[in-house]
Order: sequence, then C-alpha cells, then structure tokens
Amino acid sequence: MLIDDIDFASLYQRQLQLAGRTEKTPQHWDAKAAKMADSRANQTDSYLQQLLAKIDLTGAQSLFDMGCGPGTVALALADRLQQVCGVDYSQGMLDVARQRASQQGINNARWERRAWEESWDDLPRCDIAVASRSTLVADMRDAMSKINRQARLRVYTTHLVTPTFMSPEIQHALGREVVELPNYLYALNVLYQMGIQARVDFIRGRNCQQDNSTFARFEENVKWTLGTLSDEERARLDHWYHQRDPATIAPATRDWALISWDIVPNS
Repeated sequence: MLIDDIDFASLYQRQLQLAGRTEKTPQHWDAKAAKMADSRANQTDSYLQQLLAKIDLTGAQSLFDMGCGPGTVALALADRLQQVCGVDYSQGMLDVARQRASQQGINNARWERRAWEESWDDLPRCDIAVASRSTLVADMRDAMSKINRQARLRVYTTHLVTPTFMSPEIQHALGREVVELPNYLYALNVLYQMGIQARVDFIRGRNCQQDNSTFARFEENVKWTLGTLSDEERARLDHWYHQRDPATIAPATRDWALISWDIVPNS
C-alpha cells in the first residue's frame, strides 16, 4: 500500500471512535471559562509565549481565532492588528473574553459563537487564522478546509503530540481501557492529501495538571480529563495515589505540534 492509498481523514475518525471520544458540551466549557482565563490566558504562560513568537504577522491586519476560549491568542495580538475575531461554541468563554477585552481597553475585537461543525459563511475572512489547542474535532478534513478558507495569508494550528491527556497508568489504575486520541500526524497527512504543504514545529508548554500535591487536587485533575468517577474508581485512585510520590505523577510539560502553512492564491 502506498501513502496516497491511505484515507487519513477516515483513519482519524476511526481513531476517535476507538478512543470513545465524545464532544464536551458548551456548558462544560462555560463552567471552566474563568479558570482557563487565569491559567492559559496569562501572558507569562510558556505555551502562549512560544506560539506568539512563531506567528508571522508580516503584512497582516486581521486575525481569526477559532476555539478562542477566553480570548487567549486574539487579545494577546490585538494591539498589533486592526481587527481580531474570536470564535468559540462556549458562550461562557466568549463572555470572559469580552470582559477581558473591556478590562484591557481593547476595542478592535469581535466575538462570535460558532462551532467547528456549523456554517462559517457569515464570519469574517482574515489575514491570519489560528486554532490553538482546539483541533480535536469530529471531522479533521472539514475543519482544516474551513480554517484554510478563512485565511488570506497564513494558518497556524496546534495539535496533540502524545495521544493521551491522562497517563495510561492512571487509566489502568481506575480499571478503564486506555483512551488514545489521534495525534498531529493525522492532521499533517490530511493537509498533505488536500495539497497543502505544511510546516511542523513543536511547543513545550507547562502541564496545567502538574500540581498533584494533595489527593483532592489530583482527583480534580483526573476528573477534568476523564469525567465523573464512580465510588469504586475513586477508591482505586486513592489507593494508587498514596503509593506514589505526588511530585512524580505528572510530567512538568505537555508538548504540542504547531502545524502552519501559507495560503496559496486561488487555493
């Protein structure tokens, strides 16, 4: 079999199915908006600093930020552009983004509620399009086609490097099957099969689940990723936790693949 015989878009969807991946509701993110603004939108965050350093704004006047969350990227670049547009399917995230823009005196930002799967026909096309840590979508080919159409100059997307958000050892300790999600190689090959020659770089960001200094904090980290725990699972997790050094449970960093490309005219 040759590489062009492989349907990477279908393989991506199959991997999601095998992982049992379910889309988190907008309400899930609504409840976490304020906390995410404190952690991910902090200008000193190493992931954000690395990403901003790699975004080329040459000739750009506008930015489209898909899955903008609390306005992390859009607001960080607003003072260097004429217009930024943040898009998210969580109204709670957009409310926090709008509040942060007001607090910072930013008046060139607009916020739109929209999901990856919905029509973007009425959303503005911008010079730069970004999708930061928001690309674990149901249909990778459709998502990459949309973000590509939304940009005039360049596109920047970030994707998982490691196929798990939670250590397989912890998943085993709970008695669950290990969930392995599709990593960045699927997106890269989907783009290749779309005729897009993309670049790959890597960002090493801080692991926001590194603090496991107490069992309560550790349980909160696990539930953030894996959802509600049964009483039996909580007991198993407690037993596992107290047999380990909390400082060694989670790695200090989480790697992300930055996939970027230039827009080819008439593409």
